[in-house]
Amino acid sequence: MTSRRLVLSRSAALIGAASTGLLLPGLARAQGAKLRVGLMLPYTGTFAQLGVAIENGFRLAIDEQGGKLGGREIEYFKVDDESDPSKGIENANKLVQRDKVDVLVGTVHSGVQMGIHKVARDTGVLSLIPNAGVHVATRAQCAPNVFRTSFSNSQPTRALGAAMIAKGHKKAVWITWKYAAGDEAFEGFKESYTAAGGSIIKELGLPFPNVEFQALLTEIAALKPDAVACFFAGGGAAKFIRDYAAAGLKGKIPLYGSGFLTEGVLEAAGAAADGVITTLHYGDGIDTPRNKAFRLAYAKTFKLQPDVYAVQGYDTGLLLVQGSNAVKGDLNNKTALYKAMESATIDSPRGKWKMSKAHNPIQDIYLRVVENKENKVIGVAAKALEDSGAGCKMT
Repeated sequence: MTSRRLVLSRSAALIGAASTGLLLPGLARAQGAKLRVGLMLPYTGTFAQLGVAIENGFRLAIDEQGGKLGGREIEYFKVDDESDPSKGIENANKLVQRDKVDVLVGTVHSGVQMGIHKVARDTGVLSLIPNAGVHVATRAQCAPNVFRTSFSNSQPTRALGAAMIAKGHKKAVWITWKYAAGDEAFEGFKESYTAAGGSIIKELGLPFPNVEFQALLTEIAALKPDAVACFFAGGGAAKFIRDYAAAGLKGKIPLYGSGFLTEGVLEAAGAAADGVITTLHYGDGIDTPRNKAFRLAYAKTFKLQPDVYAVQGYDTGLLLVQGSNAVKGDLNNKTALYKAMESATIDSPRGKWKMSKAHNPIQDIYLRVVENKENKVIGVAAKALEDSGAGCKMT
């Protein structure tokens, strides 16, 4: 009976609107209605903590604006993407088709992102990427309604080559998981290292998510390179760092990597991580009032220390705030919305950054060294680094 009354009341509202000539494309989209925000993130499994950090950061940015976007109240809709690429399209459609969200925020896993990306390109829904660095999203398949606030997979490693040459390391071995993120990280390293005069004497790989590193570490010891550069993340990264030290390579052959090697794994890696040098677009110890204020606010609100994923979520919120304010909450005014987001300067804890024409951050990449379970910032490896955006044609 209740459900029938609900249907009747909705029908009456529609009829009333029609009789006064005010029927809109959908009552939920009307200016007085709540703005519908969809969060498609990993809330279970390996990447669950990353998903929580992104959501925390995003909500913190919105809450600093009084919990509104362009003056409109917000209604959140959440889907656990389970880091399962096979469910990417289905889950994105739940938010877009079923929940009629105005904006879709997600995700972490690049494979899942491609499902979201297809739905975004097919439907035109505003899509904000708070992590997944898969190249094609802001290269050959770039789109006016898709904005990334994190990085492309090759950006951190594109800053690594010159830093290693500056330390006198002219012969290197590269090692990674052989999957899209590892391949794209290698692209950035190879380009920067060889351009700076370095020679990659061997490229080693193992299937994702295999963590049996011993045979490859034995090969590295025999090759005797000046240094090793790599891309690993999460639990596998912590094990690689520990195994590298256990194989007797720590202190003999310096270890470098994309910053995800040491992000969020320093407790698990322990003393084996000391001295590991990485490049990334954020570091805990960035000594600016902006970063200190953000870290304090995040810690007070969530009783947790923020990481790069929290910063990316926060910056996703900041970008949406700027766009929404510019159009006074009318996200259907797409021309003005996209223009505002494309021209925005984001005053981020990582430092101010802007969007590239392909909708990927132009940002500083920091040089960091692990000391006492902290990624200590020791310099800027690359200023205002921009992804190539190769093949991007906005239509």
